Order: sequence, then structure tokens, then C-alpha cells
Amino acid sequence: MAKVLLEMKNITKTFPGVKALDNVNLQVEEGEIHALVGENGAGKSTLMNVLSGIYPYGTYEGDIIYNGEVCQFQTIKDSEKKGIVIIHQELALVPQMSIGENMFLGNERGKKNAINWNETYKEADKYLKMVGLTESSHVLIKDIGTGKQQLVEIAKALAKNAKLLILDEPTSSLNETDSKALLDLMLEFKKQGMTMIIITHKLNEVVYVADKITVVRDGATIETLDKHTTEIDEARIIKGMVGREITDRFPKRENVAIGDINMEVDDWTVYHPVYTERKVVDNVSLNVRKGEVVGIYGLMGAGRTELAMSIFGRSYGSDIKGTLKIGGKEVHLKNPREAINEGIAYVTEDRKGNGLVLSNPIRVNTSLANLSGVSSRGVIDMDKEYQVAVEYKEKLKTKTPSVEQNVGNLSGGNQQKVLLAKWMFTDPDILILDEPTRGIDVGAKYEIYCIINDLVAMGKSVIMISSELPEVIGMSDRIYIMNEGRFMGEMKASEATQENIMACIIQSGKGE
Repeated sequence: MAKVLLEMKNITKTFPGVKALDNVNLQVEEGEIHALVGENGAGKSTLMNVLSGIYPYGTYEGDIIYNGEVCQFQTIKDSEKKGIVIIHQELALVPQMSIGENMFLGNERGKKNAINWNETYKEADKYLKMVGLTESSHVLIKDIGTGKQQLVEIAKALAKNAKLLILDEPTSSLNETDSKALLDLMLEFKKQGMTMIIITHKLNEVVYVADKITVVRDGATIETLDKHTTEIDEARIIKGMVGREITDRFPKRENVAIGDINMEVDDWTVYHPVYTERKVVDNVSLNVRKGEVVGIYGLMGAGRTELAMSIFGRSYGSDIKGTLKIGGKEVHLKNPREAINEGIAYVTEDRKGNGLVLSNPIRVNTSLANLSGVSSRGVIDMDKEYQVAVEYKEKLKTKTPSVEQNVGNLSGGNQQKVLLAKWMFTDPDILILDEPTRGIDVGAKYEIYCIINDLVAMGKSVIMISSELPEVIGMSDRIYIMNEGRFMGEMKASEATQENIMACIIQSGKGE
């Protein structure tokens, strides 16, 4: 029987007004990959923050026993000294610094008063090789892609002599190819004896890599499944997470009449805002009708977000050419405010960076894009703002004790609902949803799919950008396939399969 490396016993953690963890138990054996799954707000990240010392001893109840020793971590440095290293969903890298500088930031090589740069870069190159990165450690972080940045984070963890590696949503920003490569790297580390805990909402990844799966629901441990003794599939995990079976992951859209073309884009070309000679969107044409969900699928870097933002009042790009028509009339939108006035809303893929003000309450965030709807003569009516926020909280079933709660305290799924509420309050005719379910659980996804269905039933038009093929196929009426700034194909969702969509992308790549 394998040695138990980590045991967390009866962990209870309370925040003002809410018990985030209620007597949670977790046992991890040496050399295994242990998945921690649950809906947004279930307590997974909170539990790992307790383990890593982000929430110090004394702010929670219960015991952490690591390698046979009771641990009382006061800081993240304390846990790292024991070999427990956490990699958060939001990468903690400085774009303007080199890979080597980032890898040893706070863990510098050299003497007290001087950094040994030769040792720094030599050590960095050694760990980069271990994770399969061929880049020089002198390269700046901003000059490598997200998938490689994730590998830098892992190399950074290895440089801290990680014995227990915690990965929180490690593939949420990666395409399928980079995700598979990262999961295979985890399996390779497992062969070398490393122990890992992975938190992810991508259940196919859990089935692929995990030896054991602990399900957390509403701050409590529900069960631990062992792949070696139990047959585990996605449906079995979902049942544990939500307390019931979900037979259809995508709600049916019935009796929605698809009407006239609501928005049309012709011969749309966009150049990079900094490297102005680089074309990021190349002669693209698309349309979306009233009551229709149009999906745009492509791998990371295909130009989907650049296309969406350039349509939304030229909020991205330079030297934008092409024709944009709304309701059959050509329009020239110079900024996002003009786009909003024309009935367009853009729900960003980066809800924490560009979509919401995390330090402000739900009430304030809900009205941000439509202050005129809650003000008179330039003065905000806070009572009206409160009423609007409560209305959308109830309509979208946002889980929160109050609309005065700061958005930063909400789970990812509930933050996404606040972001949707913000744009729904502008009463748009056309919603562009960029990765609307990134980093949220299967239950919250289903609720957002229902909201999308409700919007098109009202005659709205929805453009949905997603990196998840099953989602694009399950929710769209039509799908555009994008690669390297161009549309490579268009197909009805009823005729689309994962295989022929990927084949379209691969064939387009070969034709270069």
C-alpha cells in the first residue's frame, strides 16, 4: 500500500456570512495524481489556499498532516520549504522580465546582496528542459504563448524542489493541443514519483490523468473515487458534483424562429495595434440573424477575440477595413460607446481583467455599461441601481447573500453571471460572448446555456466564441471555423462533428 503523503482532517474555514469549508477531509498518497472537483464555490481553491499557507494557521480549524508531520503554515513560504508548491489559475509571471528572472523571482540564486545571473540562467535552462521547453531562459515572458507560460510556471515550481505540486485550472487558457501536452507532462512526472493535486472543470482531463477524485460540494467532502476500484466516467463525476444526473449537457432550444439578418460583416481586415504590418484578421465575412446563435471556433491565436473586439467599436486593432451593417444599415463605430448605442454588447473572455471591477459590489458592476439607466441629470440613483442589481441577481440565479457583496468574493460562475447581467442591462440586440463558460463548472455552464437560449427566444442575436468543441456544436445554429485570421469553413451545427471541424483547421494549415 502506498504511503499517505498528505492528510487534511476536518478543515473548516469561515468567511463573514459564509462557511466556505465544513469539516472537509482529503487524503493524498505519494506518487499519485489526485483530482479535486466540484462546482464553482464548492470550496476547492479555498482548501488549497489553506494547505499552501495563503490562509495561515489560526484562520481555520482542523489539521494538516504532511509527510507524517503536523504542519501549521503561516505563509506560502512555509509550505514551499516543505515542497508544497501551488500554481494558480492566473499565471504569476511578469511579462517584461525574462523567463529566468521570473523563475527565480523571490527565490533568487546567489549571495545575500548579489544575484548570480550565470547560475540563474543555467539553472533555469535545466528546469525548462525538464518540462520540454526549448526556449532560452533569456527570452521575455511576453514573447512566448500562454501554453509555454504555463510550462514556465511548472518549471518555476520544480526549481523550488516541489514534492507536492498543486495545479489550479492549469489548462483553462490552453488549446486542446497544449492541454494534452501538459496532461502528458503530468503523467511523466508521476512516473518519476511526483505527487500532484489538480483542480479542473474539464472532466475529460480528470478521467485522463487522475488516479483518485475527491468531490467537494457546498464546502463539504462528498466522496473519493478510486480509478483502480471504480469505473469512472464524466457522468459519474457530475452526479457527485451536482447531486443529480445531468442527462443533457446542452438545454434544448425549441420553437425559436430565426429571423432576418441582424448584423453583417463583410471583407473585414484588422492589423495588430503594435506590430502594424501584421494582419490578425484577414478578409473575414459573417452574419448573424435574429433568434440565432452563431458559433466561432478556432484554436488559441486564430484571431477570434481580435475579430470580436474590432467589431465592438474598434476596441482592438489598427487600420481596420471592411463593412459593418446592423439591421441592413451600414454603420461606422468609432468606440465601444457607439457600439453599445447601436445595440452591440461584448462579453469579454477576461472577466477579472477587463470585464468586472472586483473590488466593487455587484450593484455597481451591474450598472457599469449603462449608467444612464440608473441616473438622472448625471447623478446615480443608488436605490434604482440596487433594484436593477437585485432583479438580475434573481433572473440569473446568482448565488450571493447580497448585491452589496464585492464581485471579487464570488465564485467564477457567479462572477460570469454578474458580467452577463452588466451587458444584459444595456438591452442589446446583438451579444458577442467570448469564452462565456471558461473556468466554470458544469452546473453553472448549464445555467448560462439556458440564459443564452432565453436571449435568442426574445429575438436577440448571439455570437459565441469558444475553445470547447462540444459547447460550440451543442449550442450553435451555425458555426464558422477560424484559423490564422481567416474563416476556413462554415457549417450548420446539425451537420458538424468534432472530427470534421478539426479536419477543416488541419487542412487549412497544410495549405499555407
